Amino acid sequence: MALRRSTRLSALLPLTSALPAPTPTSQRRNGVTKARKPSTKERQRKAQTVENIDLHPQSLIDPNTTQQNPTTTAPPLPPPSPPPSAAAANAQAHNENYWESTPVQGKRPQTPPPLNRPVEPHRTNATILTPHGSSLVAYPPGTTGTDISPSKPGLPRPTATTGTLLEKATAHLVATDPRLEPLIKAHRCNLFSPEGLAEKIDPFRSLVGTIIGQQVSGAAARSIREKFVALLWGLNHTGDHEVEEDENQGYFPTPEEIVRVDIPTLRTAGLSQRKAEYIHGLAEKFAGGELSARMLLNASDDELLEKLTAVRGLGRWSVEMFACFTLKRTDVFSTGDLGVQRGCAAFMGKDVSKLKAKGGKFKYMSENDMLELAARFAPYRSLFMWYMWRVEEVDVSVMAG
Repeated sequence: MALRRSTRLSALLPLTSALPAPTPTSQRRNGVTKARKPSTKERQRKAQTVENIDLHPQSLIDPNTTQQNPTTTAPPLPPPSPPPSAAAANAQAHNENYWESTPVQGKRPQTPPPLNRPVEPHRTNATILTPHGSSLVAYPPGTTGTDISPSKPGLPRPTATTGTLLEKATAHLVATDPRLEPLIKAHRCNLFSPEGLAEKIDPFRSLVGTIIGQQVSGAAARSIREKFVALLWGLNHTGDHEVEEDENQGYFPTPEEIVRVDIPTLRTAGLSQRKAEYIHGLAEKFAGGELSARMLLNASDDELLEKLTAVRGLGRWSVEMFACFTLKRTDVFSTGDLGVQRGCAAFMGKDVSKLKAKGGKFKYMSENDMLELAARFAPYRSLFMWYMWRVEEVDVSVMAG
């Protein structure tokens, strides 16, 4: 049971004799000795002394006294560790290239990065939520301006931050091709705005939403997602398939909760057999650690594509949309998206209506022509792609998962 402050002070009073003698607080003026008011520094010093008495009794030992109580002598400090090699230091810096909102056991909490964070075009710029509640923020190694992009060496690296990205990116687009200026003035890209980049994103939830939304309308996807969440909430909180409406506000199942449910039960939420299998397999990869929020934070573009396309139900287009809309990577460009193809063709002055009759995957514009066009807008091709959707007024709200 903790003692009161006054009790602890009383118990420590005998030790105060070891303190240095107090500074005289009297002064003589006109032959009369008057008590002098202690200065502000003296009052602060006195308050600090009392605090030290209360919290650190060991500090009452006179530093000028060489004799010490052997029972309270501190053990000798261990010899200093040799400095790490350059390779080890670089590896450690790479592994700790993020900030987590909740402390990790056995690891010193890191200083939170500034809200106006440097932007890395080929890594995640969004604030990532883990399935268990903490959040991760990328802290790019290029804050000193000396590093190059880890996945795309040789490409220009922007100096934008999360606060200035939209301004710098749109200025770059207009400087590259002035024809974009009216489009940019008419449509603000909130996805890469300061508030858009500050939004916390759950990548697991987004990927599940991507699978649910495949080959169905936006309204159907929302209905299935609501039934899916209600089903998992009921099973994990009430043990029942049926729950009252609005009971599960803010809830989304964790990978572990989904893994515990069999495929036939998942299908009762309106999922097809394949989609139920895809979501179950995705949850298994997150629950087993093969996929994680931390990996999605710092993976290169190629690593991201390799890891996610290994999941059944996620193809290249799905990963590209996920990288742009969820992870907020600034240099994504999808040639396989029909809306982007149409927009690029129209932007280049082609009559899109006359191109509909042509078959093939790239019926509006060839892949090479699209890549050549977009290359000029690096490292902000994600924003260029967003404005190509705007050319043809494509609804991109369902692409965010």
